[in-house]
Amino acid sequence: MAGARNTMPGVGREAGQSAGPPMAVVDAHGVVVAWSPEAERLSGVVAADAIGRFAGRLLADPAVVPDAPVFTDLSRRGVGWSGIVGLRRGDGPPRDVYLRAHPLTERDGGVRWLVTATEMTAVPSWPMNGAGVRALLTGAPVGIAVRDTDLRCTWVNDALALQDGIPREKRLGRRLTEVLPGPEAESVEAVMRQVLRSGKPQVDHEYRAWRPARPQQEHAFSTSFFRLDDADGRTLGVCVMSVDVTDRQRARERLAVLSEASTRIGTTLEVMRTGQELADLAVARIADYVTVDLAETVAEGEDSLARLGAANGRVPAFRRAGVASVHDGAPESLFSRGETVSVPAPSPFTEVLVSGESHLEPVLSTARGAWLDEDQERLEKVRRYGMHSLMIVPIHARGAVLGVAVFVRMGDSVPFETDDLRLAEELVARAALSLDNARRYVRERTAALALQRNLLPGRLVGGAAVEVASRYLPADTEHGVGGDWFDVIPLSGARVALVVGDVVGHGINAAATMGRLRAAVHTLANLDLCPDELLSHLDDTISRLGVEDSAIPERAAAESGATCLYAVYDPATRRCTMARAGHPPPVIISPRGGMSVPDLPAGLPLGVGPASFESVEVDLPEGCVIAFYTDGLVETRDQDIDAGIRRLGTALARPARPLAELCTAAFDTLPSRALEDDATLLLARPRSLLPSQLATWDLPSDPVVVAHARALATAQLTGWGLEGLVATTELIVSELVTNAVRHGAGPITLRLIRHEVLVIEVTDTSDSVPRLRHARPTDEGGRGLFLVAQLAGRRGTRNSSRGKTVWAEQEINPPPS
Repeated sequence: MAGARNTMPGVGREAGQSAGPPMAVVDAHGVVVAWSPEAERLSGVVAADAIGRFAGRLLADPAVVPDAPVFTDLSRRGVGWSGIVGLRRGDGPPRDVYLRAHPLTERDGGVRWLVTATEMTAVPSWPMNGAGVRALLTGAPVGIAVRDTDLRCTWVNDALALQDGIPREKRLGRRLTEVLPGPEAESVEAVMRQVLRSGKPQVDHEYRAWRPARPQQEHAFSTSFFRLDDADGRTLGVCVMSVDVTDRQRARERLAVLSEASTRIGTTLEVMRTGQELADLAVARIADYVTVDLAETVAEGEDSLARLGAANGRVPAFRRAGVASVHDGAPESLFSRGETVSVPAPSPFTEVLVSGESHLEPVLSTARGAWLDEDQERLEKVRRYGMHSLMIVPIHARGAVLGVAVFVRMGDSVPFETDDLRLAEELVARAALSLDNARRYVRERTAALALQRNLLPGRLVGGAAVEVASRYLPADTEHGVGGDWFDVIPLSGARVALVVGDVVGHGINAAATMGRLRAAVHTLANLDLCPDELLSHLDDTISRLGVEDSAIPERAAAESGATCLYAVYDPATRRCTMARAGHPPPVIISPRGGMSVPDLPAGLPLGVGPASFESVEVDLPEGCVIAFYTDGLVETRDQDIDAGIRRLGTALARPARPLAELCTAAFDTLPSRALEDDATLLLARPRSLLPSQLATWDLPSDPVVVAHARALATAQLTGWGLEGLVATTELIVSELVTNAVRHGAGPITLRLIRHEVLVIEVTDTSDSVPRLRHARPTDEGGRGLFLVAQLAGRRGTRNSSRGKTVWAEQEINPPPS
């Protein structure tokens, strides 16, 4: 190139100065315009031969210059470039040198490049010095890159390009943030600067990146850094060693998801809620859209099917237990939570149900002929929301199919892979155990509720004595139903027994124990025992049952703790006799709404040890209401029983209202949260018999009085218009009065009561109880009570402090024979 000078522009050399590095100046087109003497010495090419030539021809690989970012990327022209190249020599083989290109801006805005070279042999501590070392690092199985103090890449091996997909030519001379912009690259550069400053290596720094070929697929890398120093301690740069740990990271994430599943799935024993928890956890961790469909029998707590398949061209009905999506409101779903779900057959759903094996469809086909052709509504959703990858996993536990979980990816998400299916199967398997436990709980709780409801009275009948209403609300806890019970038992003489009790514990055992106690109370009530005496016999019964069931701890524990309140109301006297065994006392609401609690000795709960009980009589005024209840109605976690009783009295302060409305008012005062114990309420509004419904005569203990007693009874029945019962009544009165004269003591009282039935009562002061006998043909007596039993609908004997009463009942309007 004529007129070129063999000196570097702007670079002078004074006497005594040592020679600098080899330098050259290259214009914007890659043509050498200046060549220093040191460059002549290094290359063996004189300035006259170098100036005017394309710079690439001076290199062993001429393509380096056209491919260098300094010439190909306009955005790099203000930054510079560096790298290791092979320099041709005029007198020998090529020599490796380290080149640096710095921009020189001309006055007219043009750019030239000042290029300096350093022989690799001049830096003996440089790790790339020597072909053997380069070959060793080039073949290393981990990605290795060397960066200078400006964090620009000066060397890279092939393994790193295979890891992240970034070619060598794009990486050399550039910083990481220029190749992979974003906060992850910035954090890596921050670590490299720290290593350069401190000299302390950093090991296993993880960051995430996306390969250019597959920008939607994230990879994780574990990178280690250490500083490079020469023999004199000068910092040359930093070495970066990188390993793709995507599989390790995914395994860690899978473990994290499964660990989270153990705390977020199965938090309750509700089948539908457990299904929703599975869907919520899977979205964004595994899929973009998830549904959980359970067989309807599972949702209802019934046994699931071992194998489910298509029937009449349709899959058996399922119920949607869970649905979740990355989109608010899950607009992709054809069915809302709780709705019945069905899909066409054949389809992957039926295949999964029949085979019990999962279905993975990495690319969901919407082409003509695919299974979606049979479900155009579903196909429209698939296309609208860009659903492109599908997994269907059966939910089965203990060999039974409970339903299916469907996982879908949409939009830019990568397709499902085998690892994703394994994670989904493991997640569903864990959820299936919770679902099965919830199903079994629902079934057992349903059975307990059914058992208890079947053991409780279906319809309460107070007869002429009381008007009654009741309400029972089981506890809504994981323990399920308890052992509360109540009863209204008709007694002789138009009287009625009112009972309420509570067995300690919950579940089927408590319900079964309640049934046994209720049966025992019925049996003892038929003996017409006083309340305190009945509770004593009931306590003995529970104690015997506890001994018999001692080999079954849960049953013994349930029966060892029970409370009971037993009351007998007589409408003829309006007096109520009651006793309690550890149970809350009744509440009496006066006709004006005032509340009172009888002073009734508490007594010990049944079955806990030797106990005595005491009866108390109270008068019940006309228009009052008496409430019997269990502690679940008046006792809560934040309120003691006395405050609860006052709350109950306030709710019942309008006794003239219908009893059903009063029951509702009382339960409306309960806290809105789930009950801690079963709550039971039995309300009774006492009635009284009119004087015209009673007829009472005191008779002497003399055989001649029997005929007079028959005449009195006949006259009374005629006055009541019950002439049709005269014949049988005369016979019953004759036999009962005769027995009282012969086997009783003291004066005799004959009483007739007309209400729903006709009651004949004969009372004497003796406590001897007559027994029914079957007389032999040769016996002259012993047939009286047998005849009474044949003529009366019910008969019996009851004791009192004044003696005993033998009674018999007849239907006033007997059914036609």
